[in-house]
Amino acid sequence: MTAVMLALTGSFAVMAEDETEGENGGTVTVTAPSVLLMEASSGKVLFEKDADTKRPPASVTKVMTILLIYDALSEGKIHKEDVVTVSEYAASMGGSQVFLEAGEEQTVDTLLKCIIVSSANDACVAMAELIAGTEEAFVQQMNERAKGLGMKNTVFKNCNGLDADGHVTTARDIALMSRELITKYPDVYEYTKIWMDTIIHKTKKGESEFGLSNTNKLIRQYSYATGLKTGSTGEAKFCLSATAQKDGIDLIAVIMAAPDVKARFADAQTLLNYGFSVCRKYEDRDWESLKKAVKVKRGETDQVEAVQEQGFSYVDVSGTDLSGIEKKVLPDNSLEAPVKKGQKAGKVQYLLGGKTIGEVDLVTTEEVPAMSLKKAIEDVLDSFSL
Repeated sequence: MTAVMLALTGSFAVMAEDETEGENGGTVTVTAPSVLLMEASSGKVLFEKDADTKRPPASVTKVMTILLIYDALSEGKIHKEDVVTVSEYAASMGGSQVFLEAGEEQTVDTLLKCIIVSSANDACVAMAELIAGTEEAFVQQMNERAKGLGMKNTVFKNCNGLDADGHVTTARDIALMSRELITKYPDVYEYTKIWMDTIIHKTKKGESEFGLSNTNKLIRQYSYATGLKTGSTGEAKFCLSATAQKDGIDLIAVIMAAPDVKARFADAQTLLNYGFSVCRKYEDRDWESLKKAVKVKRGETDQVEAVQEQGFSYVDVSGTDLSGIEKKVLPDNSLEAPVKKGQKAGKVQYLLGGKTIGEVDLVTTEEVPAMSLKKAIEDVLDSFSL
């Protein structure tokens, strides 16, 4: 793990409609009515415009569906090699799809790929039914997960984002669920970076090949793009949760209700370029080599090794020179036995300009039992021999 602190302080051509001031005072011009730019490791919002207005998200809804699939995989409830039988209901989905047939069998891995790369509505429902039994029960899980993430203005009515009364979210809420997905399950990028692929339909009629093409054109048009999910319907217009990484900085750009597909990708690139221009990141790359001996009172041994509990990184958007960051190691003077493994034994302090910007605990690498009677007698005898 890494503790993260944050300091507060394109190729597409479209006509811009609005200019808004960014985090560091710079002006950002976007077309879409609702957008938000977030630094992923800290959750810091770098830019926002009408980010709390409820709007239909179209297939960006699938970010939550994908998150719940990864939750189920992580918990061992399902496995990528599990075989899923497609129901008639799942096969009946309209909109973007991979034309699964009722009774067709596909693995979880294949269905996940279809959802992420080709935004397949039929694959979404098939996975929802696998995990929760019905799409309705799965949607309930989606709303519960959203609530847990603090997505205050979100209500899901289905798992794929097809237009439905009351199916709404906000740019801010989309950023929250996108952040949860990419920070908790970064291996999702193995799918989101796929440009083209194929699957094999296996039905009673035989086998046939079907091509997948990524709906997120930024994967090819923007060199730092890593994902994540597009969406468009007549009601939602053109939406996007775009992720990108440069110089160790991960950004999330959310676009809602852009007027056309070019504006959607142009706004995302504008936000990402702005974010990379204002963000600077410090990362302690030597934290794992830190080792300190800490004295132990009345223990079986008189000292114990302590190490830094986790790494540390610091993101700045104010233009400060981060080369002046200092690191101070402050172990405790002593610990009283018994000492537990992983017990706090001091701290590591990071300073910039004399001010603390973050701290990480020092923890013990092993336990030290309290001194036995035999050891106590030996210590007393040793003291007399001196």
